[in-house]
Amino acid sequence: MSQQQTPQRWQVVLAFTLVYILWGSTYLAIRLAVDHMSPPMMGFLRFTTAGLLMLAYRAATGSRIWVDPRTLLRLTVIGVLLLVTSNMVVGWGEKYIPTGLAALFTAITPLWFLLLERLTHSDEHISWRGLAGIFLGVAGVAILLWPDLSGHTALNRGQLFGCALVLGASVSWASGSVLTKRWHLSVDPYTASGWQMLVAGLVGGLLAVGNGDLHHTTWQAGSLWAIGYLIVAGSLVGFTAYVWLLKNVPLAKVTTYAYVNPIVAVILGVLLHGEKLDGYMVAGAVVVILSVVLVTGAKVRHQESEEDAVELEPLEPAGD
Repeated sequence: MSQQQTPQRWQVVLAFTLVYILWGSTYLAIRLAVDHMSPPMMGFLRFTTAGLLMLAYRAATGSRIWVDPRTLLRLTVIGVLLLVTSNMVVGWGEKYIPTGLAALFTAITPLWFLLLERLTHSDEHISWRGLAGIFLGVAGVAILLWPDLSGHTALNRGQLFGCALVLGASVSWASGSVLTKRWHLSVDPYTASGWQMLVAGLVGGLLAVGNGDLHHTTWQAGSLWAIGYLIVAGSLVGFTAYVWLLKNVPLAKVTTYAYVNPIVAVILGVLLHGEKLDGYMVAGAVVVILSVVLVTGAKVRHQESEEDAVELEPLEPAGD
């Protein structure tokens, strides 16, 4: 096993910036895309294209893209959890509930990370300062979205179904991210993201065909431009940066994207759609920024896991 190089600070800052900004901007692109096609069809076009482009680029630059069956199975599991039962399901959920409520459930994702890390006995333990920042981030997003959330005093069955979908999607995303961190895959992050996107896109295509979505898709210019933006910004750049962060940065710090993305979405709504900037948005943004400062600056304790202890223990010769 080759020793992993410590990433430089500018690489970490760049990766976080890409995930923060680009994924925040995909809210609008997804909304435009699903106006004229189903979430599985959107996922098929987006992830299949992005996956093929990424793998083709890696092959053209001389990188080895073929992986063994065991690694491919693990990449398939991660790709389905991150991009099918999470990303595409969120698209379904937003057909039943407001975007603000969906964003709030997305902001709860770091809490699932914490729970799953405890259940899987992760060797990373963030300080109390970081834990306070995670809970503060959820509170900040709630403040940010409060005008949208407070306008719905009672949820009907369809909205409850949408809440369940988005909540399940956030659990799926956290599960896929934890597995990415736990499984030490013998493949670079770029090739890994290429296979994950390709598999997820093919699964989305099967779902779209099985549901007859081809007959209900209208090829509007706005949707196609949105798909193109999602392929480049959301998948090729944003998702690859996220996979890279999972391999190089403590998981609790990576999850801060869930707090920043809604702020970016709100800012774009103000700039591009003429939405009003109120006191809730400003207060929520300030709280979220404070939470990100707390989490990213918190210390993370590393404990040697049993798996690592087995790998580091010298082998005893066979026999007596």
